[in-house]
Amino acid sequence: MLRTLNKKHQITENSEPPKPPPEILKTSAQSSSQKSRGIGTFEPKTIPRDIVDPKKTERRAEKVGINVSQPPPDYGRTVWITDATDGFRAARIIDLSATGFTLRLLDNTGDTVTRVFEDVLACEDDSRRHVEDNCQLMHLNEATLLNNIRLRYQNGKIYSYVANILISINPYQTIDGFYSLQKIKEYRGKSLGQKEPHIFAIADKSYREMIRHRKSQSIIVSGESGAGKTESQKAVLRYLCENWGSGAGEIQKRLLETNPILEAFGNAKTLRNNNSSRFGKFVQIHFADTGNVAGGYVSHYLLETSRICRQAAGERNYHIFYQLIAGSSPELFKFLALGQPNQFNYLKRGFIGFFTHPSSGTTSKIPKNRLSDPKFTQDSMVDDFSDFQRLEYALKLTGLSEQEIHFIWTTIAAILHLGNVEFEESLDDSRGGCKVFNGSEQDLIQAARLLGLETMELKMGLCARIMQTTKGGARGTLIRVPLKPHEACSGRDALSKAIYSKLFDWLVSRINDSIPFEKSTNFVGVLDVAGFEFYAKNSFEQFCINFCNEKLQNFFNQRILREEQELYEKEGLNVRKIEFIDNQDCIELFELKGNGLFDLLDEEAKFPTSNYKSFTKRAHEENRKHFRLDTPRKSKVKSHRELRDDEGLLIRHYAGSVCYETKHFVEKNDDLLHNSLQILIEQSTIRLLVSLFGSTAYPTKSKLKALSVGAKFKNQLSTLLIKLESTGTHFVRCIKPNNQMIPFEFDGSAILSQLQCAGMTSVLKLMQDGFPSRTGFGDLYACYQKKLPPKLSKLDPRMFCKCLFRALGLDQHDFQFGLTKVFFRAGKFAEFDQMMKQDPETMTSLIQKVNEWLVGARWKQSQYAVWSVIKLKNKIAWRSAQVTRLQSIARGYLTRQRFSRQIALYRKSVALLKNSKEIEKILFRLNEHSRAKYTSSAHSTIRDLEKLVSHIKLTTSANDHFEKAENAYEHYVKRVDSMIADLKKQQKSDELAEIERKRRESEEKERLEIEAKKEAERQREIKRKLEEQQQNAQKEHENYLISEIHKAAEETEKKRQNEEKEKLDKMVSNRLAEADGVALISSKMEIEPSSGSATFRDGKYDVGGCSFAYLRDTINTSMDINLLKACEEEFRRRLRIYNEWKSRNAPVQDRPPARAALSTVCEELSIMRSIATPSAPQIQRYFKCEFKENNQKGTCSWGSSIKCEDLDQVSMWFVHFSGQQIQRQLTFTSSRPPQTLIAGRDDAQMCTLALQETLLVGKRGAEISEDEFESHWKLGCLN
Repeated sequence: MLRTLNKKHQITENSEPPKPPPEILKTSAQSSSQKSRGIGTFEPKTIPRDIVDPKKTERRAEKVGINVSQPPPDYGRTVWITDATDGFRAARIIDLSATGFTLRLLDNTGDTVTRVFEDVLACEDDSRRHVEDNCQLMHLNEATLLNNIRLRYQNGKIYSYVANILISINPYQTIDGFYSLQKIKEYRGKSLGQKEPHIFAIADKSYREMIRHRKSQSIIVSGESGAGKTESQKAVLRYLCENWGSGAGEIQKRLLETNPILEAFGNAKTLRNNNSSRFGKFVQIHFADTGNVAGGYVSHYLLETSRICRQAAGERNYHIFYQLIAGSSPELFKFLALGQPNQFNYLKRGFIGFFTHPSSGTTSKIPKNRLSDPKFTQDSMVDDFSDFQRLEYALKLTGLSEQEIHFIWTTIAAILHLGNVEFEESLDDSRGGCKVFNGSEQDLIQAARLLGLETMELKMGLCARIMQTTKGGARGTLIRVPLKPHEACSGRDALSKAIYSKLFDWLVSRINDSIPFEKSTNFVGVLDVAGFEFYAKNSFEQFCINFCNEKLQNFFNQRILREEQELYEKEGLNVRKIEFIDNQDCIELFELKGNGLFDLLDEEAKFPTSNYKSFTKRAHEENRKHFRLDTPRKSKVKSHRELRDDEGLLIRHYAGSVCYETKHFVEKNDDLLHNSLQILIEQSTIRLLVSLFGSTAYPTKSKLKALSVGAKFKNQLSTLLIKLESTGTHFVRCIKPNNQMIPFEFDGSAILSQLQCAGMTSVLKLMQDGFPSRTGFGDLYACYQKKLPPKLSKLDPRMFCKCLFRALGLDQHDFQFGLTKVFFRAGKFAEFDQMMKQDPETMTSLIQKVNEWLVGARWKQSQYAVWSVIKLKNKIAWRSAQVTRLQSIARGYLTRQRFSRQIALYRKSVALLKNSKEIEKILFRLNEHSRAKYTSSAHSTIRDLEKLVSHIKLTTSANDHFEKAENAYEHYVKRVDSMIADLKKQQKSDELAEIERKRRESEEKERLEIEAKKEAERQREIKRKLEEQQQNAQKEHENYLISEIHKAAEETEKKRQNEEKEKLDKMVSNRLAEADGVALISSKMEIEPSSGSATFRDGKYDVGGCSFAYLRDTINTSMDINLLKACEEEFRRRLRIYNEWKSRNAPVQDRPPARAALSTVCEELSIMRSIATPSAPQIQRYFKCEFKENNQKGTCSWGSSIKCEDLDQVSMWFVHFSGQQIQRQLTFTSSRPPQTLIAGRDDAQMCTLALQETLLVGKRGAEISEDEFESHWKLGCLN
């Protein structure tokens, strides 16, 4: 029987009931013709709406369980739906379809679209309201997070919080006053939440936590290339130096001027960022005991040396090459023999233009003979001419002499000339050697001059290499082996990369020498590494950079998500578990010993004839079934699919799938110079150049022993992570708003992808329920211990903390006590900082508040003492009353002692009278003849005894009366005993006669029982055989169900992995298509249009394509029972899925308490739905179920079907099933009154599972009788 829908369950549009689809009114002739074909649109028998009596329709609807006056669920509700362009778009629900919602877009088009339930997310009540901390949102999901960031970005607010994590969106333009000295002063000493979100707030928080905890802090700035990481790092350094570096003198200036040097030599233009860091750096600012800046230190990682020799189209080499050409003086330009960028092989393959600031006016300062392209590219951050002038100033400020600066310029120019040296085959050399191309002689001379080498020695070093035999002389014989042209080019590039890399290391070392930190106690470090990268063509550089980002993302997951939840669990906090995507398997793919990609690459390099195809093939073979690794043909990008399996790797990173071309992996991983070039450098007349390489006259490192680029990078990264783990961490997530670098242009899809990759949705949910700030009881007590008066110093730390929070008037919801720490919720940083501030004024104020609260508390204790005294007075009065009662008892005892003889005789007489009653019992057991013989005498004896008892009771204390009474008593004793003996003798005689009679009857009965037993045994054997057959059938059915469950589970897991692969593959490919215009493989899935009406197929009705209105109207008007049943099942299915969606999208502050309805589902339920058997007849069945309710709202479990933590109370659930659907349900819990729900009245709150899906049928002891259910139901209704 259908149950009546809730008032939310009927579709209405403009307050009018919806009409059935027009197909429902087609002629019966057409319907019969379709039926004759066996398949097609079914036209149910309906009642015309114009002749329907509303009252009759309503009564009929109530009879079958449908209320026609009730609206459908959430019609008109505004929600967010997924969108390929904007990430999410606002829409309004207009129908509940078979697989999701039908919605109307809230834009100018007003188009109608359909979305599955998973692609529809709840929307804030006011979608135009934005908040500073995303944890303040009512609905916590990706759509509301993206919308809040969008609204703030449109209002010029590039920063927002997720608890204590800062989200920064690059504005791609300078914002006036946003990083000014005035702004720096505003944020000093301010807690998070007291001012607008800003990078300065994170810097101030890290400094104060360093001082408070006496522990070094790290600020990890992460994001894609072009997201603004470098500028964020510079802002942090400037904030710290401006506030606490004024006493450091020159050190402060040098710290701030390290950026021009590092950016000139380590940054370059890429396709998506004009000032991209091509190396990682960890800049530490050290502080002394006084809290002032004491020095600094710069660590750098993985400089992209391959960029020196080649760049992708549209990219540039490092800035220093262009700055030197644009900004050098005419004399220096001439001395270095420089020219236009297109005259150098190391520059002309990429972008050859210069950058200039829009308002700098430097375009006229660069001589025209230095321009390859007369057009300048404007950029708000990069200006080649001005940056060169600033670079010279920074180098001098760092302490470099004029000679050392001149050495830098000559080395950079030498690299440019060295790149122009080309080679050709030497026809005169019988060994197949090469020689320098005639057109490159001049560049060879200039390179030799600038490097301090002889031209002939440089030529010989480039065209041949030295090999050392194992025998001959002290170290063996040196043999010169000529090189082929391509080998000579590789050697030339290796030399250029080695010189540049050594020069960069030396510059960083000199920077560190200029900012010593001998008096340092702790530091604040800022990490800035190259962001996650993906291009149409990705090589070894992106391979290493993305591995670094994988490690940092894993560190983020470990520190913020895993360790945070483990701490909550350890401290006993009731915080719900948050699931997140763990990328540990991807890291293992890279660095696993033996089979890891880095180890396979190093192993390939050890072979005499190493080949990238062999490496790629082995990588696929060793990790054949790895989820994160696949062949290029699985890529969504069309050009990637053209690669062979042994030419590329498709790796599914946390941020999406990236396809790497492995063509240059082997040579880029090997940065070892051959001996001739190392010996050549030692012959230079420039001592500084020689010192960069150290002593390598007789190198002993072989190809097998030398560390590769990948191995060095792994070691550096491991060292960095160890350092980060030892510090307190703060995270800044930089977001790139668009790929075109247009100011304040918001690309919702790209930003959503970055937020998903960064795991911000999981962090948002955790921080909303979690406690990002915490401190130990002892630490908080130690801050105040020295200032406490004697009467407060006796308090233990935990009690003092409670007093402090009570004194501050903090809400219990804002903090929570753990076992050893106290935790604060997000948004309560101001209160937390107020307690942790150690300035005397604040501490004195808080101690005063604690004292006042204690006085109040003690006054309450005094009131309690008075109440206790009153209670004691009442207790004394009660005891006095008890003494009076004891006196009464004593007086009674004395009286009984005086009349003891009479009382004793009275008691014996009463006992004899009771014994005489046995005479009546024996008379009752005699036969009728014997009973008539003794009845009169027995009754006479009993009457005499009764008179005797009455006489003794009324007798006075005279002795003669007592003696007569005693004699009479003795006489009656003998009389009673004699009569009892005679009666027993007669009884025995009667019993013997009765035994003989019964013996004859028992013999006859035994004969009949033997015959009955034989018949019963035969029936039991028949029943046993039937039960065995039923058990075997049941076991076979259970085994079938289990096999189907396992099979469906495997299919579900496979489907989940395929969906995850599809998601990761699309994330990068779609953004590549948008940014670079690459062609993608079409994978659009065509959705079959809904027929809008029921179809008849294979003897059944298919109503999956019908609208919600059609289902309702068909149920209310159709005369076809089979169609009613099909519509009911479809309606129940839609309602169940909809309720699951609604529970997932409920507001955080308005989640309903757990219901037993959800508790009757185990992990296999979703699988059982897919293999459910046809519905059973409408049989009334009743069940009960014990379940354990969780403290966390919205979750509960029963029995042992579901694993659940932090369970604290046991409840009972009673349910009445009418067929497969619930008719009534009753819930008893200890914390709330009984909850009674009835179908048709409380559908929105009731369980929507079918009987078969609850698994109650197979649960032992779950099914109960109707009477038991009704008794509990009445009890629940009364309460």
